[in-house]
Amino acid sequence: MGLVVEERSRHSFPAARTDPQLERQRVKQDIFINNTPQESRIAIVEDGALAEFLVERRQERGIAGNIYKGKVARVLPGMQAAFVDIGMDKAAFLHVSDFSTSSEIGAYTAAENEIIVEPPKPAHPSRRLPIEKQLTHGQEILVQVAKDPLGTKGARITSHVSLPGRYLVFMPNVSHVGISRRIEDDKERKRLKEIALSMTTEEGGFILRTASEGRSKREIQRDLAFLTKLWRGVKKKAETAPSPSPIHQDLDLVTRTIRDFFTTETHQVYVDQVKEYRRILEFVSHFMPRLKSKVTLYTDPEPIMDHFGVEAQVTKALESKVWLRSGGYLVIGRTEALTAIDVNTGRFVGRRNQEETIFRTNLEAAEEVVHQLRLRNIGGIIVIDFIDMEKEGNRKRVYETLKEAIKKDKARTNILKISELGLVEMTRQRTRESLENMLLSPCAYCEGHGRVKSNVTVAYEILRAIKKEKVNLQDGKRIVVRLHPDIANFLYDDENQSLDFLEREINHKIILKAAERLRHDQYEISTI
Repeated sequence: MGLVVEERSRHSFPAARTDPQLERQRVKQDIFINNTPQESRIAIVEDGALAEFLVERRQERGIAGNIYKGKVARVLPGMQAAFVDIGMDKAAFLHVSDFSTSSEIGAYTAAENEIIVEPPKPAHPSRRLPIEKQLTHGQEILVQVAKDPLGTKGARITSHVSLPGRYLVFMPNVSHVGISRRIEDDKERKRLKEIALSMTTEEGGFILRTASEGRSKREIQRDLAFLTKLWRGVKKKAETAPSPSPIHQDLDLVTRTIRDFFTTETHQVYVDQVKEYRRILEFVSHFMPRLKSKVTLYTDPEPIMDHFGVEAQVTKALESKVWLRSGGYLVIGRTEALTAIDVNTGRFVGRRNQEETIFRTNLEAAEEVVHQLRLRNIGGIIVIDFIDMEKEGNRKRVYETLKEAIKKDKARTNILKISELGLVEMTRQRTRESLENMLLSPCAYCEGHGRVKSNVTVAYEILRAIKKEKVNLQDGKRIVVRLHPDIANFLYDDENQSLDFLEREINHKIILKAAERLRHDQYEISTI
């Protein structure tokens, strides 16, 4: 049978909505997949706007979700944690709360962020054994990576293994069964609860994912059967494998995205590479055959991300200033542990009064902040500095808008109420490297500060350095300064009198030589 290809022209791509009534309707989602031998890039577009941008490079593939047979390298009683060798450059970090022996009451960590359920009550803290009584140096344990290594930190691991499928997350050695809170319809929750209770197994518990909504018992059962079979294979391999060694590798970015984001609500999936297109079709045929018609091979000569306007949106997502439709703007500033987002009215002057202008700007900013957090994948502590509002009702409306917008986010968040100063403090789960860290590296000039010394600062620094050099000079010697062309021009054009004065003061000739190889703030002083 030949390959059936559905082609789409530029004009068939759904335009972004502008009608407020339409915006309140269900979001139309498209997924664009750009695949090369070096990397996979995936854009998730909602109503024409880039919502998430995912990148996986072959040489930097993440390990979150992978299962390893590790060896305890070090136990830290003071931190109630251990470092475990799983075969990576850096030992993985295991906290006592993420480790349990088979005799403990089961707790779990769901691998998929969208799973939001009440966990079973854990063992009383006083009955939890300290980590030094559970683990010893050299002990072999089976662990799963909960978080990829970030920056200088090694991977975060857990012994509470969870295997995500299309419709459920299977958790070995746990008896708990739950349903995603994102399924809000009471009738559907009751139906799924009955299905879940009829499928209980001694091999473990499970959580029904949002994707299980509307699915038949047969489809869900098939998913559970696949995952229990997978778990048996993991256990069998772990029995004979040396430590440290990988036991199970999670799906790659493309198939993981199809599993987690591709639903009946998705408008279309566009793939620009034939081999990847066939692989996705095979995956979809096995797990979600009804959606095969939504997978399209993109064949136009123009790169797929340029064709659909994604590249331009990615470039904007790397800028610190984000303009709002009203004319206001956000300024996003990041440190290693904290992100500050400042809201400004900018060009927006409003139609009534100052309070109304500020309120409307904050309202729009609340939704855009959540969009930027998702798009940039910003995690950790976040402080949003809304513009001060006098009316308590307005502050409440902005806060409720922020909480409503955050429901679209699959990462776990915790938001505190807006303060009288207009500040909102929140935390967002770190799920992977931020877009900034994935696509950018620290500036070679400013070394990550985001600013460089001004021309005048560098110029005056050079003048002071020349004066300091005088004590080492012999009579008749000339001073040669090699410096960046911009600084040389500044000294000749704007500080020529200062150079003349310095020459008379030290009684030596100063020669400036422009050197393109030098950085803006670098210079070299020698004598001839």
